[in-house]
This record gives sequence, C-alpha cells and structure tokens, in this order.
Amino acid sequence: MGFIDYIVGNSFRNEKAGRIVVFTADRRNRGYLVKSESDELKIKSFLKMFYFAHFSILLLGMLVAYGWSTFAISIESLGRPHEHLFRTIAIFLVMYWLFVGTPYLLLWRSYKKERLNFVSAQDEVSVSNLAAGRPQTWILIALFVVLVLMAVAVLLLIRAK
Repeated sequence: MGFIDYIVGNSFRNEKAGRIVVFTADRRNRGYLVKSESDELKIKSFLKMFYFAHFSILLLGMLVAYGWSTFAISIESLGRPHEHLFRTIAIFLVMYWLFVGTPYLLLWRSYKKERLNFVSAQDEVSVSNLAAGRPQTWILIALFVVLVLMAVAVLLLIRAK
C-alpha cells in the first residue's frame, strides 16, 4: 500500500504552527492543526480507508461498466459496435454512471461529513505554499494516463477480428 501511504503522507505538512493536515477538496489555504500523534494516526487511517475505497470504486467500477457494456452491445439486435458508435458510448456512460458515479457520490458525501469529526474549527490554520511543484506533477500524470488510454483505444479499434 505504498501508493496510498504516499497520497496520505502528502495531506500532512509541518508548518510554523506545528503538524497540520490538509484535506482533499478543501480550500487550498486552509489546514487543521493536529494536536497529538494519536489524532494523526486516526486521521491517517481514515484517509487510507477513503483512498482505498476511492480507488476501488474507480477501478472495479470501470471494469464492471466495461464488461456490462460489452455484453449489452454484443446482443444481436443492436448490430455490430462499430456500426453504432454513439450507442456504444452511450451504453458505456450509463453503465459507468451506475457502477462508478453513484457509489462515488455516496462515498464523497460521507467523506465530506466525516472528515470534520477528526478536527475542530478552532484548530484551523492558514497554510502557506502547498507544495509548489505538485500541480505540474499531477498535470503530467493526467496527461500520461490520457495518452495510455488513447493508445489502448487505438489498439482495440485496429485489432484483427
């Protein structure tokens, strides 16, 4: 679980005020002071559970949506997938919303409620310079993922049948 530990580790910073935690999707300049090591361990375990569920929903949901949409477009009455590209994409998007979108929205809603149970409003501090190099890193990772997905799509489209 080194990847999840890495992501959770990026949520914690050492500032002038002390050790702070910055939650995902919170305002960029807001963090919360962590009072003790036991509180930090509780927050880390919560974030690990959230990120594990996050990646599980995205990965397994994508695979299930792809499998179901492949099954749905293989039915004889729909014709061949390349003949009905729009219908194939629409079926995949509906399946993706059912198997990924809905569970992810429920997970996100519970995360937004539960994350504030670990910190208090009095512990809010202003965070300076949240890792200046990180935005470029995430842009490069996202670009790499998009390029890999496009390459896989091209390979699937040109393969011999």
